[in-house]
Amino acid sequence: MPKAMKIAIVDDEQDMRQSISQWLALSGYDTETFPSAADALKGIETGYPGIVVSDIKMPGMDGMAFLKRLMSVDSALPVIMITGHGDVPMAVEAMRLGAFDFLEKPFNPDRMTELAKRATDARRLTLENRALRRELGDGTVLMRKLIGASPAMERLREDILDLGQADGHVLIDGETGTGKTLVAHALHAVGPRAGRPFLIQSCAATEEDLARKLFGPVEEGMPLPLVEQARGGTLCLEDIEALPPEVQTRLLGQLNDSAAGIETRIIAICNLAEDGKTVEDTLRPDLFYRLAAMRITLPPLRQRGEDILTLFSHYADLYCEEYGCDAPQIAAQEAAQLLQAPWPGNVRQLIHVAERAVLQNRRGSGSIASLLMADNAEMGPAITTEGKPLKEYVEAFERMLIDNTMRRHKGSVAAVMDELCLPRRTLNEKMAKYGLARANYL
Repeated sequence: MPKAMKIAIVDDEQDMRQSISQWLALSGYDTETFPSAADALKGIETGYPGIVVSDIKMPGMDGMAFLKRLMSVDSALPVIMITGHGDVPMAVEAMRLGAFDFLEKPFNPDRMTELAKRATDARRLTLENRALRRELGDGTVLMRKLIGASPAMERLREDILDLGQADGHVLIDGETGTGKTLVAHALHAVGPRAGRPFLIQSCAATEEDLARKLFGPVEEGMPLPLVEQARGGTLCLEDIEALPPEVQTRLLGQLNDSAAGIETRIIAICNLAEDGKTVEDTLRPDLFYRLAAMRITLPPLRQRGEDILTLFSHYADLYCEEYGCDAPQIAAQEAAQLLQAPWPGNVRQLIHVAERAVLQNRRGSGSIASLLMADNAEMGPAITTEGKPLKEYVEAFERMLIDNTMRRHKGSVAAVMDELCLPRRTLNEKMAKYGLARANYL
């Protein structure tokens, strides 16, 4: 059973407070009582882990004024109002002002329990959603893997949370290596289906009967079709552009059958890499519009600015730990080369370059430029001639240099000041400018 939520009971009549408290405590709630609205306001702040049950008619600050104050503190806080006989119009007005519901005296205790359950369930969901938003902002849990502070990545994290909670079918597209499958996992993890099945099937697989594997019919001795295995959860279809026409028809029928209530959520991933061709060209229009009602297009790495250096440092550190060696020191010219590279393979390509940089640094030979050039044969030109403002290169390099030095010295400001020959005030100003916090390195 999840942790019991609090219920603040506010009533000037002691007998009423105690009877409500005892009844709700028997139902498993953590209750606290207050004889007045003023007393209750001292203990109820934004993010209060529970709900409020309050009488309307009280001396001093009455229930209506109390409700208005609570709504100004936290507009999503469920407040159940208790009213005497004949005061129902006042209770209706309270609902208009934001009250969750109301009870008329004398009320059935079971009705009180029912309302408390509905209100606490709603409150728990609100608090969980807020916690998820904080996790996104802090880059923790699964979202930590979506590294980067560029505007494109900030928007991506917000889109994941919003569409994850929306719980509709989603189409994810973007260049190869941008992390589309990771985003699919994140959409599932931040939504109401978290903890339920998450299955992945490539539509480019060379199976004899993909339609049967996906939709059935069920045969004795054979596993359930994937839409059944994923019931209540998410089925992720990779390479959706490779789905044969007859299977597209089956998938559309599946989506139409569950239109009233989605039993299995579909997240379709498009890995189309052909020039001049889009997913719209490969899917029947009615299926495309069903899937693309919610759509996420991942940004290519070359458009993410200094995220490139942040990602490179992150993966280089991981490989240094794996191989037991020191991280390569990136010179200003090499940082500029990393920023200038078009990265046709995106984050996946950068990870490989970071690993090779660590290995060649362990041998004491090689350069970043040589690694980027080595990708030329497989992935096209590795260095672009497209220029960027000098200021952008300088700031990106400066941020990376301070970040790497802080991590190497585990947050020792004195050591960083000494190595970079910076006075404390200058270091503090630059860390504030680049969003670097000492606490993250301790």
